[in-house]
Amino acid sequence: MHIWVDADACPGAIKEILFKAARRTGLPLSLVANHSMSVPPDKHITLTVVPSGYDAADDYIVEKIEAGDLAITNDIPLAADILAKGASAVNTRGDEFDKSSIRAALTMRDFMDTMRSSGEHTGGPKAFSQRDKQNFANALDRLLMQGIRAAKS
Repeated sequence: MHIWVDADACPGAIKEILFKAARRTGLPLSLVANHSMSVPPDKHITLTVVPSGYDAADDYIVEKIEAGDLAITNDIPLAADILAKGASAVNTRGDEFDKSSIRAALTMRDFMDTMRSSGEHTGGPKAFSQRDKQNFANALDRLLMQGIRAAKS
């Protein structure tokens, strides 16, 4: 299992959880972003800086991810592409995307985009909370254990 992170909009607290998980499990962790950022020196952790451009990081992740890998992203279309490749995806609040939920998430995303395009003020996402951080940590632990068990069988 390889952990891929859509790192441009990933909160620092989530990155810290991921760094600890990579050290603890020895799983490779790849952050992908269109700008440089600080990552701890560790043989399991890499940062790939892709050229600036619409969906450059997403395209890179989709190209590299394999079945059985895990991606961390809040980008719903990227999550759909990841699921189509047989990998898992979870957002930074700990909500796992799956084949049954991704269609509804894409539909809601498109609906909200249409609302914003028509001038409707829909507000942004709620503030990232300690509960969100804990939900993510719990989801990550569960998904990593599932992936490690699957690799052993």
